[in-house]
Amino acid sequence: MKYRNRQGQEFEQTTGQDKLLRKMYDSYFCRAFLRFLSIPVFSKLAGAALDSKLSASFISDFAEKNNIDLSDYEPKAYRSFNDFFIRKVKKGGRPLPEDKSLLISPSDGKISAYETDKVNGFVIKNSVYSVHSLLRDKKLAKRFEDGYAVIIRLSPDDYHRYCYPATGIKSHDRTIKGVLSTVNPVVNEYVPVYKENSRNYCLIRTEKFGDIVQMEVGALMVGRITNMHPYGRRTVLRGEEKGYFEFGGSTIILLVQKDKVELCEDLLTNTREGYETKVKQGEAIAKARL
Repeated sequence: MKYRNRQGQEFEQTTGQDKLLRKMYDSYFCRAFLRFLSIPVFSKLAGAALDSKLSASFISDFAEKNNIDLSDYEPKAYRSFNDFFIRKVKKGGRPLPEDKSLLISPSDGKISAYETDKVNGFVIKNSVYSVHSLLRDKKLAKRFEDGYAVIIRLSPDDYHRYCYPATGIKSHDRTIKGVLSTVNPVVNEYVPVYKENSRNYCLIRTEKFGDIVQMEVGALMVGRITNMHPYGRRTVLRGEEKGYFEFGGSTIILLVQKDKVELCEDLLTNTREGYETKVKQGEAIAKARL
């Protein structure tokens, strides 16, 4: 995987998982087996195992392998691996910009940003997407044609709690049931995961940024997406915690409307040049158009 940080430094990292997935997806029989494993019941069983007290023994090795600095997080005795995985950063660990005209990233992760062309959609690797294929709501999808899709991919070493990117009025959550394929970028060459995987989304109506869709996409081993405010309309605040993913790599997708924001140029440039952009929760990703 290739990515850049906000200072423009380039990194390339190919893990053993990346290599294994590429080999498996190159094989018809292995692809069929992985499709079988993407049935949600398998992730639910894995999730139950990671909720057990015995799973706490995996924590120290996982933190060391993934270079997780536990001093960044609230001190706590974790009762299970999943309890560790949804750990909280210390107060002030994800500061917000003072400028209220900046739209923030709702989570840690690596960003790819695309223009949502209403005719041709947008392409991630070999997979073609449209706003309607993500939302499955034609009326709502029209609001976001020719806008932007910001895709924030979380890997297991990231902080897996997420917040609201802007202050506004949110709708109730919608749930789209699907499979739970891995969201590793290798897989998008074979499977359009973001329109096949289980996902939740809500609409946030804001004064500064227009309407925003915030979507959480489940993935292999992520049988549970927990949102704090799933029902009814309510006022939410920029930086207020929205929810968390349990173990696994996951994805958040933001859809923003045409002419409502100016996306940070580094996100678009890096995506065009084949790089993801590494961000932390709370960092600016766009500015409101005045």
